[in-house]
Amino acid sequence: MPAVAFARQVHGAAAARATGGGSAGEADVLLTTTAGLPAAIVTADCLPVVLYDPQVRALALAHVGWRGTVGGTARAAVQALAARGGAPARIVAAIGPSIGPCCYEVDQAVLDPLRAALGPVEPWITPRGDGRWLLDLWAVNEAELARAGVDPGRIANARLCTACRPDLFHSHRKGSPGRLVTLAMLPAAG
Repeated sequence: MPAVAFARQVHGAAAARATGGGSAGEADVLLTTTAGLPAAIVTADCLPVVLYDPQVRALALAHVGWRGTVGGTARAAVQALAARGGAPARIVAAIGPSIGPCCYEVDQAVLDPLRAALGPVEPWITPRGDGRWLLDLWAVNEAELARAGVDPGRIANARLCTACRPDLFHSHRKGSPGRLVTLAMLPAAG
């Protein structure tokens, strides 16, 4: 197996193209059209989002936390595929294990930038009291993918909360020092 392609993730929305193993630079979206090249992103409660356009055989992986959501990382991943000839309506997307709406507690310092970037956030929050809310980052990013043209019926979400399942996953919020790696690869044409 060839070396894995990866990027230095910075909680942004920049995309990098991976044509070989090793670092593709600083980015939170990693795009490849190279069959047989494994590409990876690392998370610890943030959403790993994998997008694929089967017609142009292009794959994008995105690391999306609340800052990436504000910055439009999910949309940037769709746009990166579109720049390679992909069509949002053909894209198949998957959201992997990440912190869920049951455990992702935030304060006004998170909600204010979300509101500024996305408008009303009330459909995605549940009040906890004392200036705290539970945020459904899954639903926000499903909506962002749909807004970018991905058919909601083509978005799969594992709905596995990293904070709820310490037996399976690492969670930064729960104090686990480990990380999760999402690895994806285009198969050889056949």
